[in-house]
Amino acid sequence: MLKQREHWGTRAGFILAAAGSAIGLGNIWRFPYVAYENGGGAFLLPYLIALLTAGIPLLLMEYSLGHRSKASAPIAYRRLFKAAEGIGWWQVGVAVVLAAYYSVIIGWAARYAGFSITQTWADNPDGTEDFFFNRVLQISEGYWDFAWTENGTWVGGVGWPLVGIWVIVFIALFAGVRRGIEMVNRIAIPLLVVLFGILVVRAVTLEGSGAGLNAFFTPDFGALTNPTVWIAAYAQIFFSLSIGFGIMIAYASYLRRKSDLTGSALTVGFANSSFELLAGIGVFAILGYMAFQSGTPVDEQVTGSIGLAFVAFPEIVSALPWGSAFFGFLFFACLVLAGLSSLISIVQVPVAAAQDRLGWSRQKSVITIVGGIGAAAVLFMPMTNGLYVLDAADGAIENFGIALAALVSIIAVAWIARKLPQLRDHANRWSSIKLGWAWMISLGLITPLFLMYMLFQATRERFGIVANREEGWELLRFGFIIAFGLIAFAIVMTILSRFIKLPEGMEDDATGNDHDLNGDADTASVSAGGDDEDSNDTSEEAK
Repeated sequence: MLKQREHWGTRAGFILAAAGSAIGLGNIWRFPYVAYENGGGAFLLPYLIALLTAGIPLLLMEYSLGHRSKASAPIAYRRLFKAAEGIGWWQVGVAVVLAAYYSVIIGWAARYAGFSITQTWADNPDGTEDFFFNRVLQISEGYWDFAWTENGTWVGGVGWPLVGIWVIVFIALFAGVRRGIEMVNRIAIPLLVVLFGILVVRAVTLEGSGAGLNAFFTPDFGALTNPTVWIAAYAQIFFSLSIGFGIMIAYASYLRRKSDLTGSALTVGFANSSFELLAGIGVFAILGYMAFQSGTPVDEQVTGSIGLAFVAFPEIVSALPWGSAFFGFLFFACLVLAGLSSLISIVQVPVAAAQDRLGWSRQKSVITIVGGIGAAAVLFMPMTNGLYVLDAADGAIENFGIALAALVSIIAVAWIARKLPQLRDHANRWSSIKLGWAWMISLGLITPLFLMYMLFQATRERFGIVANREEGWELLRFGFIIAFGLIAFAIVMTILSRFIKLPEGMEDDATGNDHDLNGDADTASVSAGGDDEDSNDTSEEAK
């Protein structure tokens, strides 16, 4: 008898988990900066169009793939055609590398939450930038200064918080989909919204906050004629919705048969965008206050990425008239919560792949994979060259991992396998909002064209950065090692998969289940015990 697949306890639990995956560090420190640099309030128009024509359509494609196949990325793509399994393994590799370096940023935020209580950075005479790079990270001068080299060392102040992060991830994933992932997100996401809401309310009451909000929302409609602005909008959507590297395929595979896919996708998409807008309000209200205190324009305060969180924000906290310790702790606690919910979803990708494709138990998958990624992260990322590794890995993953893998997956589904009509029909079967030709045109034409142009621009920009930086070629070499390593991993796993028997219930010729993508219509999905999966836990589903 086949073991019944895990399920989310409720639809709300799935939506919270999916939203938790989408709402991450980039929502807080990337979106406000991108919006400001690309037209302010006017940027919201291309951003909304990108969400509706690319973000939600691709989200729905991944939901449909996962829900119909009842499997994670390698099996879901294999059911299009056998060679497509490599796309799934590529996305698994992306998730592994992303988890390793993403986790260390959460570790930094956790440590800064502690620093906020006593404002430890204030004791550094050379300012918050020197405190972060030289005292916290103890950054070296060379890309290859690993701990076992003459100029490298392992930084315990970064490493030990990272151990704690991975212990939390291990516990959440070991407990399973319903009792682990869903339970964590039921607590973390509402708490994140409440805490960040308090932070925003405090921010907008600061002197000068109005100037910051004016800078954020004042529209520059002339920017709408600039192609770069539209590319930035589509890039922000791709990088903030957790699409393109297997998370939503895995998450949707745990949905019950009669699930409203379009309603869930719209809810998650707009929840993610709403939080990004809230983050923009909070961040720019704070920057307005900083400009007021320093007597300088708001645009001189604007920065993105880690510079905002770990350099600019500590300065702002120190300048607050009252409640600075609580305010600082609140901000970094929000970073930790947002990061943890995303990290758990990222690591679930290789865990689900090991279960579905290799036939491992959840316990074995979690012990092996979380233990392996966690050990690598704890060993390599806290080194004195850890920031260089992070920079190179992030560039490779964003440009040649997530974006390129998303493009290849769309081409495989829409152009080669031509399965968009079947996926549309599957999504429509139980969804309240029906998909039509607009969805197929957006996914089959608009999204891949924008992804192609994004990749072209990103590659050109990357080489431009390299050409103008003394250490640039080291950055490029590091990045290409990671990028080609991911592709090599996908090829090797695809070849090895020919010699690995598919687990029971995951066979290519499985019949009688919704996951048969070669069928002309969905058939009744029946669980291993012979009972309709929707007949179980009906009381929980109704909550």
